[in-house]
Amino acid sequence: MAKILLVDDAAFMRMMLKDTLSKNGYTDLYEAADGLQAVEKYKEVQPDLVILDITMPNMDGLEALKTIKSINPNSVVVMCSAMGQEAMVIEAIKSGAKDFIVKPFKPDRIIKTVTSILG
Repeated sequence: MAKILLVDDAAFMRMMLKDTLSKNGYTDLYEAADGLQAVEKYKEVQPDLVILDITMPNMDGLEALKTIKSINPNSVVVMCSAMGQEAMVIEAIKSGAKDFIVKPFKPDRIIKTVTSILG
């Protein structure tokens, strides 16, 4: 079973992602509340996929993405962004993000993205 790390500073967003993924058979799920925790959890768990919010305290998602990519260039990261963060999304893709999901989340979009990446 694929390991997925969910990173968002909003607990309800992590809960919604977790709920959507677990209902679709993804049960090996881990959480982090900011970029620093994400990097630590990434090193500990070595997930198959990271779903990473862009705007967070301590270390933002772009910085966390770059750090995770420096740890493992083959890491698979999907960024999350609110509407109107196009410039950040473009930077994330240039920095190695595989895809992005726009908030507010639509459960079918999350599953479609995760399934296309993990099979």
